[in-house]
Amino acid sequence: MDTSTVVDLGRQALWMTVLISAPLLGVALAVGLVIGILQAATSINEMTLSFIPKLAALALTLAVVGGWQLTTLVDYTRSIFQRIPGLFT
Repeated sequence: MDTSTVVDLGRQALWMTVLISAPLLGVALAVGLVIGILQAATSINEMTLSFIPKLAALALTLAVVGGWQLTTLVDYTRSIFQRIPGLFT
């Protein structure tokens, strides 16, 4: 196993992490920003006002894209397992 193979495996792992986490992080960012703007405009500083909508939005997002995330991870894991025999030759 040479250096380029290790770098390629690391790059693929990082890209898969970005791909899987992007929808949830994007929704959390958007909902947090909207709630933050509403709290600043109305001077309401309640901590649960930020937490509950964000939790609901993340649950909805996970219900929508969860199947795709799981399929993507399974495909990636299969490709890694299929590459194992060729890594040590």
